[in-house]
Amino acid sequence: MSDAGTDMEPMATIAPPPELGKTMRVRVGQHRIRVSISGEGPPLLLINGIGGNIEMWRPLIEAMPHRQIIAFDMPGTGGSSTVLVPRPMYFMARITAALVRKLGYDKVDVLGVSWGGAAAQHLAVGFPGVVRRLVLCATIPGVPSVPGSPQAMSVLLSRRRYTDRDYLEKVAPTLYGGRIRSEPELLAEQVRARGGRPPSTWGYMTQLFSAMTFTNWPTMNMVQAPTLVMSGDDDPIVPLANARILAFGIPGAKLHVIEGGGHLFLHTSAPEVAPVIDKFLGTP
Repeated sequence: MSDAGTDMEPMATIAPPPELGKTMRVRVGQHRIRVSISGEGPPLLLINGIGGNIEMWRPLIEAMPHRQIIAFDMPGTGGSSTVLVPRPMYFMARITAALVRKLGYDKVDVLGVSWGGAAAQHLAVGFPGVVRRLVLCATIPGVPSVPGSPQAMSVLLSRRRYTDRDYLEKVAPTLYGGRIRSEPELLAEQVRARGGRPPSTWGYMTQLFSAMTFTNWPTMNMVQAPTLVMSGDDDPIVPLANARILAFGIPGAKLHVIEGGGHLFLHTSAPEVAPVIDKFLGTP
């Protein structure tokens, strides 16, 4: 994968990509949350994976120009503040619900990917009045779940892929699977987005704590929002079996499998998956 983006700078020196839409910092309790709002139409809130920042959503946002997209950096990542003490996933859902209200929305569609899918599940259970429809991508029902490959899971323990370009390029095929295996050039934008605003070490650790203590098994059947579960069948981090569990356990949930899709299918195949999401949410 050494040919991927050979003209890129080391991640430590990469300038942040241009901001998406209208970007602001909103105070939610003791936290300052960096938020981006772009486009017009029905509001769709995006909750990113562990360590992720707003800029990583660019491919999906560009594939959905007819929606108003609300993206934000969770505490510890991007331009948001960091929690002082590790918190459970429910705390992240509570911050998200408060942010939605602070921005003046009554109810929004919610899409969560990976770590963000866990937060989205807690949001849908704990704050059902906030969530109109729910899309869960490449995520798990919580502890216990079907584990990913040992190699992939070991990489997730560190934020190094956000700060070391060579390391990211080396581990990406094993970590993310899917099209990244055969089309390394698809990683170029991810390198720029990640390197521009990496998570802090402590911020990443607090999110890791949230993930390792999360479970939705006891409350899965309490999700009231219509739900679409999406997963690739070549995801080393979150095996497809987890999506099947979620689709079975959440009342009325639909399952959509992306053939050959890896963990980053929302980014590598945005033009193909955006219509699926649109159809479920209701195309404007």
